[in-house]
Amino acid sequence: MGEMFSLKGKIALVTGASYGIGFAIASGLAKAGARIVFNDISKEFVDKGVAAYKAAGIDAQGYVCDVTDEDAVNTMVAQIENEVGIIDILVNNAGIIKRVPMCEMSAAEFRQVIDVDLNAPFICAKAVIPSMIKKGHGKIINICSMMSELGRETVSAYAAAKGGLKMLTKNIASEYGEQNIQCNGLGPGYIATPQTAPLREKQPDGSRHPFDNFIIAKTPAARWGEPDDLTGPAVFLASDASNFVNGHILYVDGGILAYIGKQPQ
Repeated sequence: MGEMFSLKGKIALVTGASYGIGFAIASGLAKAGARIVFNDISKEFVDKGVAAYKAAGIDAQGYVCDVTDEDAVNTMVAQIENEVGIIDILVNNAGIIKRVPMCEMSAAEFRQVIDVDLNAPFICAKAVIPSMIKKGHGKIINICSMMSELGRETVSAYAAAKGGLKMLTKNIASEYGEQNIQCNGLGPGYIATPQTAPLREKQPDGSRHPFDNFIIAKTPAARWGEPDDLTGPAVFLASDASNFVNGHILYVDGGILAYIGKQPQ
């Protein structure tokens, strides 16, 4: 059974994985035996990421690359293949969000979110699939979010991108499943990261932040997720244990999508 979940000898590219959810997923894949390569938008982020992996006992190789730039992505993938080997696992983690009411958001801002959260996964998948076909197998994991299914105030661009990413996931599975490539999505719920820390801070009177209360009331698990909650599902989708799982979105949300929420007191 352990061999089914082992990633020994596999090379995993996790985009935008210098910190946060990407770092947690990459660390989990490394603990399962994978060799980690990652990218970020600047040398500063890449250097910080390499140092963080080293501190965690992980030998990760970092590349500076803008995943919205097709030429840059193709160059990075070719460099990885030359320096490390053919990529067995791609995790499309890099993403941004702009919390702006729709009627106050410019078309340029909307396009930027779509470019990073939807076009970039297309570009990265397109870059790695040919070598996966030649090798005879491949795993692609797209970080889809609950916003692949739900809408919410101020996140029109993000929800549109993640909904599109869900369907791109299904289409990659449909188009390349016969070549033994499995493409699935991982949909995190609300995860406790430095970026969400302000939403969980205690108020001056000691009470919970209103948004914190909202999430706790909406989540059957009655807590925020931790980045490590994503590592097991990611290892599953990257391993031979999921060889007949394709085009699926695995939501790791503590049950939010299954729950109508607590009745107000």
